[in-house]
Amino acid sequence: MALEEAKYSVVHQNEVYEVRLYVDRLVAQVAYDGENSGFRTLFNFISGENTATSKIEMTAPVTESIEIEMTTPVSQYSDDSGKVMQFFMPSEFTAETIPEPTNPAVKIRTVKGGHFAVVRYSGRANDKNFRKHADELENELQKKGLRYYKPILKATYNGPFTLPFLRRNEAMVRVEWD
Repeated sequence: MALEEAKYSVVHQNEVYEVRLYVDRLVAQVAYDGENSGFRTLFNFISGENTATSKIEMTAPVTESIEIEMTTPVSQYSDDSGKVMQFFMPSEFTAETIPEPTNPAVKIRTVKGGHFAVVRYSGRANDKNFRKHADELENELQKKGLRYYKPILKATYNGPFTLPFLRRNEAMVRVEWD
């Protein structure tokens, strides 16, 4: 089953990364700690734990970050870990038409569009594999003198039953681009 993906256009590509231009995107997000990734909470939201009790189609990617993205509007709440997981909402929804979550931990946000440098990799989406590729991306951006804005996001596109060598994962970070 093909999932809807966040739309983008590639504006630059080299041997290590590509720069993509994304439009504004609607997400459901949840802050979490090291014990719980937040996946189940978000999955419950798209499975009907919302004011319309309606099912919302899964999209790709699912992103995780260590801290809330500075350019994303955030509500005023405290979170010791600062970890956030986001599910992108299908493009048919707007901030006005998306069903409201019934779980107060789930927040609907708009991620502002912009340019992101992205490294694609396969294998497991564990922290070690992500960190290796995030470091590669950060080192290359520093070499090229490109200004970027942390956090570096971990984006995963496949379910847990996809063979590791067939998985699509990405490390992505907002960059300044002319």
